[in-house]
Amino acid sequence: MVHQYKLNGYNIVLDTCSGSVHAVDEVAYDMIAMYETASADEIVAAMLEKYKGREDVTEGDLRDCLEDIQALKDMGKLFTPDIFANQAHTLKARTGNVVKALCLHVAHTCNLNCSYCFASQGKYHGDRALMSFEVGKRALDFLIENSGTRHNLEVDFFGGEPLMNWDVVKALVAYARTQEKKYNKNFRFTLTTNGMLIDQDVIDFANKEMSNVVLSLDGRKEIHDRLRVDYAGNGSYDRIVPKFKQLVDARGGKNYYMRGTFTHANPDFTNDVFHMADMGFTELSMEPVVCAADDPAALTPEDIEVVKRQYEILAEEMLRREKEGRPFTFYHYMIDLTGGPCIYKRISGCGSGTEYMAVTPWGDLYPCHQFVGEESYKLGDIWNGVTNDPLREEFRACNAYAREECKDCWAKLYCSGGCAANAFHASGSIRGIYEPGCELFRKRMECAIMIKVAQDEAKENE
Repeated sequence: MVHQYKLNGYNIVLDTCSGSVHAVDEVAYDMIAMYETASADEIVAAMLEKYKGREDVTEGDLRDCLEDIQALKDMGKLFTPDIFANQAHTLKARTGNVVKALCLHVAHTCNLNCSYCFASQGKYHGDRALMSFEVGKRALDFLIENSGTRHNLEVDFFGGEPLMNWDVVKALVAYARTQEKKYNKNFRFTLTTNGMLIDQDVIDFANKEMSNVVLSLDGRKEIHDRLRVDYAGNGSYDRIVPKFKQLVDARGGKNYYMRGTFTHANPDFTNDVFHMADMGFTELSMEPVVCAADDPAALTPEDIEVVKRQYEILAEEMLRREKEGRPFTFYHYMIDLTGGPCIYKRISGCGSGTEYMAVTPWGDLYPCHQFVGEESYKLGDIWNGVTNDPLREEFRACNAYAREECKDCWAKLYCSGGCAANAFHASGSIRGIYEPGCELFRKRMECAIMIKVAQDEAKENE
């Protein structure tokens, strides 16, 4: 499958199954579009007619271009057949029931009252609770016991607001470190926080022990304070930004990223991204809100069109700032066109429900944090393991080829079939699709690929 598009002055041709990306001139672009459905003579005639009067478009040039296109096809870089469909439903089975990552819900409570919170202000439609050290310890033991020969294990401290249970977080990290040599494991921890409780102890410990820190900031003060408020209705921007700056400055180049959410209030979210970049934060992410269609925060069809253009503006501005020596990273544009991910990852996706699970404060297991509280999606618990085998198999069957709607989508090997949670919340089934999310994902991929093309061009011109 071939996908062609024009963006920022580039004519881009993507060969989906090989992953090859070609930046071509407009004549070659048009010829590739006709190549599979017209004869060589028909293509040459059409090009001579379309580009009549152009001295650089001759029959000889066009014949040479046709040969180049055929050569790319022969090399498996254009019009490559799909050889992965037959593997899609067996790849996950080969990994068995190995678990490599847990999302520990150490706090089902929060000190903010964000109206768009998918977790109902951290409660996940249930009771407020804090995870005990004993439950967390058993969760880490469960991960070790079910990780097979995997050396690197991922643990995300999540909430609610995990800093509301900070002593337990620190104790769990300390316990995990005592188990690493014993079991030949390496724990990589992530902390996700709204920043309200950051102090020097948090900064020092996080920068020592956390492989990554995710900091929640929605961008401009007026946007952030519109929805990210405390229980008295006060905005949190002025309280958290200085703390975020202090933490990031002290982090010494270790991984972090600012994670924001944009809603109907700010489909022009690039202004929020640029605001954060102008403050010196260089690792950025802005996610579209996930909520019911009748929620005031929900993106409208008109918003979706605005957002798609905003993604283009963002990509163009990132290239401009990179030339000026002040680059920043946008999470959704982080793709590697030469070294990965492997085909297993491209087909199978995040591994929710199989390789990755969420643990509640009571020790229940769910496929990921967005399913917590949905009782029909409970997998089991950390003492008895996965007992809902049919549910695990349902998630194992989720892949880039599992949905009929994805069959002809050029982006399926980039999204790996999309987010099961978004599909569930949009359609009631993890085998469904969230069409607005698909539309935005395709636009993000077009922008991300264009950035790589532009960067490669800049290197060639150095």
